[in-house]
Amino acid sequence: MTASTIVIYNANCPICSREIAGYRRYCDARALPVAFRDLDRTDLGALGLTPEDAAQRLHVIDDGTLLAGTPAFLALWSAMPRFRPLARIVALPGLRQFATLVYEGLAAPALYALHRRRVRRAAAQAGR
Repeated sequence: MTASTIVIYNANCPICSREIAGYRRYCDARALPVAFRDLDRTDLGALGLTPEDAAQRLHVIDDGTLLAGTPAFLALWSAMPRFRPLARIVALPGLRQFATLVYEGLAAPALYALHRRRVRRAAAQAGR
C-alpha cells in the first residue's frame, strides 16, 4: 500500500502524539492509505520546512501537496471514513474560518509554546 496521505507531526508533543496515535490506530485497523511520520525522522528540507516550521502546526502531504494547519486536518479527516463528516462540516464557509482562527490563534501557538518549554527544559537538564 502506498500512502496518498502522509501526516507529519511532532512525536515529542504528548498531546499531538496522543491524538495522532488515535488516528494511526484507526487507519491501521482499516488499512487506510495514510502514513504517519515524526518530524524528527523526516527530511523536512525536501519539503521546504524547517524543524521549527514543522513543530508549529500539523502538516499533511495529500496527493503530493503539502498542507498545514486547518487544511492539513481537513485532508487527514477526509482520508478516514469516520471523520469525513467532520471534515465536511469544518470545511463549510464560516466554520472553516472559525476553525482556522481557533487553531492558528490559540491551539497551535499554545502547543508550540509547550514544545519550546520542553526543549528548553531538556537542554537545561542535559547541561547539568
